[in-house]
Amino acid sequence: MGTLTRERFLGICRSERPGDLCLLSPYLNSFWSETLEEWIKQGAPKELLDTRFRAEYFQFHHMRLLHEIKTGSSMDREIDIGGATYRYEIPPIVPTYEPEFIAEDEHTVTLINEGGQKVKVSKDHPEKMPMYLDHPVKDRASWEEYKKRLDSTSPERWPSDWNGFVQKMNSRDVPTSLYVGSFFGYLREWTGLERLLYMFYDDPDLIEDMMDQICYLETECIKRVVKDLRVDQALFWEDMAFRSGPLISPAMFRRFMMPRYKMVTDILRSSGTDVIMVDSDGNINELIPLWLECGINFFWPLECAAGNDAVALRKKYGKDIIVGGTIDKRALLKGKDAIREEVMSKVPFLLDSGGYFPSVDHMVPPDVTFESYRYLINTLREVAGLEKLPE
Repeated sequence: MGTLTRERFLGICRSERPGDLCLLSPYLNSFWSETLEEWIKQGAPKELLDTRFRAEYFQFHHMRLLHEIKTGSSMDREIDIGGATYRYEIPPIVPTYEPEFIAEDEHTVTLINEGGQKVKVSKDHPEKMPMYLDHPVKDRASWEEYKKRLDSTSPERWPSDWNGFVQKMNSRDVPTSLYVGSFFGYLREWTGLERLLYMFYDDPDLIEDMMDQICYLETECIKRVVKDLRVDQALFWEDMAFRSGPLISPAMFRRFMMPRYKMVTDILRSSGTDVIMVDSDGNINELIPLWLECGINFFWPLECAAGNDAVALRKKYGKDIIVGGTIDKRALLKGKDAIREEVMSKVPFLLDSGGYFPSVDHMVPPDVTFESYRYLINTLREVAGLEKLPE
């Protein structure tokens, strides 16, 4: 599928390269670790556990993630819980909490992770969402203590050899993605969802203060980054919708989030970064026009089970949006005919219209077989006029 240069990546984003198949890695095309282990049992090469081998095997295109800059990260952190691995999003706090194991039984481990959350994790299925037992921010007093960890000037946020890091990142013609953080998503992680939703009504001033602190952290970090580094894509993580729609109203979005989004995207766009992505699960149809108004134009994973229709979105918004994901993971459980139908019902149209990066509509789960996933990739390649993957 050829090398993914910056020019090629941006050309796809800007709908200037219709029909160009680009399977972005490691963020868009990703897998549960249990999935890879199951595939090896099914006869897949054991080297698939290695990220570089996996990218070469499936002919993914690599995008460099600037996860060394600690505004939080699109990369996961891992904790060993006795033979199993619990993975979670790296928090934006510096310093992080020291992981603390609290209790253990035959099937679960209870611990405090580096984000300060108390969680119960399944040993049998550590990739699944844990049970959240407690969160570090409960009120203004606990917030005042927690916010001390959000200092943008903390040396630990930055690579120790900044000049060397800059030279390394700018030296290769590979697109680069900067994780710029979150607003709703971070608050949900700090307070817990139910407490957060009540806070919007009961203590809106506290919500404003928390979002102001996040905005200051993000904008200060971004200013330093874009001064020295090329950034081809910026990435927000939110997860602020369920199956039926957003978790807060459009009016609340406009009040609490929109002004701060615009402060971030104004810095990015003024520095030349006009590909700005948001990762949110759930039905985001009501949020897309709001994000577009904020300067965010790339949407992933567009979960099909939540009612997101990528073809309809493309017809509605045209080249104003960049589309990622969209391939229903449920189709991969139903055999080759269902996979082909899923691909052919949307990929030819989306690929021809440009501004499209295919992937399963989130991480590939372990009940998808290796054979089914290979068939998906080969069907995508067929649509793009490419040869099948080598055996």
